[in-house]
Amino acid sequence: KDRFGNGKVVILGGHVVGPFLSGIASFAGAGDLALKWLQSLRKETGLKVATEVANVRHVEKALAHDIDLLWIGARTSVNPFSVQEIADALKGVKVNVMVKNPINPDVELWSGAIERVLRANTGQVYSCHRGFNVYGRTVLRNQPLWEIPIELKRRYPEIPMICDPSHISGNTEYIPYIAQKALDLGCEGLMIETHINPTQALSDAEQQLTPAELINILSKLFFRSHTTDNSNYKDRIRDLRVEIDDLDQRLMELLSERMEVSRKIGAMKKANNLAFYEYNRWSEVLEHSRLTAKKLGLNEEFVTKLFTHLHLESIEIQGE
Repeated sequence: KDRFGNGKVVILGGHVVGPFLSGIASFAGAGDLALKWLQSLRKETGLKVATEVANVRHVEKALAHDIDLLWIGARTSVNPFSVQEIADALKGVKVNVMVKNPINPDVELWSGAIERVLRANTGQVYSCHRGFNVYGRTVLRNQPLWEIPIELKRRYPEIPMICDPSHISGNTEYIPYIAQKALDLGCEGLMIETHINPTQALSDAEQQLTPAELINILSKLFFRSHTTDNSNYKDRIRDLRVEIDDLDQRLMELLSERMEVSRKIGAMKKANNLAFYEYNRWSEVLEHSRLTAKKLGLNEEFVTKLFTHLHLESIEIQGE
């Protein structure tokens, strides 16, 4: 959807004003000069332009150059004090603002940053999902942890969510998958990095697509809608959701029964002075759940996570 005017929206820009510094020798952007470049690009192409702002000076400079959209980066949104200072500088200014998720997987921090910007009464506010820093090595640069952007979207359904597959992926290999996944989950837009010669890029070279690669990926993506006028779909989906609600009710009742048995087990263990956690029993339950999942065609990883949560809750109840 076009949030700026007529026709499709393309945003140009990058870390021209407020770059993040991942290391002392990291490229820090071209500074104020790049704002003039963005002005020239907008005049030449008619496209909207954007840049990151990390402090009040960046905001003032960007506004002075009539930048169309300002984004607050992950290393800034993690700090409520910095976000508040930026929000104060934006108060009452009709400019579009995008808030990237904090580097920490914390929906409250992200939500708090958005609230501060909303109270500043700017133009259109966007959220941007760029993944989270987590402990351990993974194939992705940042973990998407989709449950967090899904929860944010539940809290702010009116705020368009943009996904940044480039920063989540960390390399070009996974960008198509992450981009489609984001659209499947209802994201309204994508923020994908491109460079005329990625090997010469001064930052994040591994995740830069060539223009031709970008066009190829965009041509294969399926953009999803949030609504439909198909009456047959509406009738059928309503019936299926009634089925889901009934199944959920049965699941809740079964969970209640299961926890009641856990209370009885806890009482017996207490009477016999036994530890509430028995690793041999837990191994049996885990193995059985995995085998059953495989037999029923369920995702084994999902079932393992589910039973892990059930087991932890059972231990808590036994400890009561």
